[in-house]
Amino acid sequence: MLARSSKWPKTRETHLEKEPTCQACGGKKDLSVHHIIPYHLDKDKELDPTNLITLCEHNHCHLTFGHLFLWESHNPKVQEDVAAWFIKVLKRP
Repeated sequence: MLARSSKWPKTRETHLEKEPTCQACGGKKDLSVHHIIPYHLDKDKELDPTNLITLCEHNHCHLTFGHLFLWESHNPKVQEDVAAWFIKVLKRP
């Protein structure tokens, strides 16, 4: 596993200030900043703000949408998937 950049904590903090809720469910508990393109596949993407999305651990959105139920995997269409899901959450009965 690659070591994190010393700039990661600040990048994460800045991202959460801009996007403080889970993009799949709207939750505010146990938030993770997920890399759309994993930084182990492209280390130049680790601090790229366009490569980050907020997902929560509380409702398992990080594992479900970010990793397709398998931590060793990733979802290159995570932004599209969470956008579609969030509409369903907003319109739930």
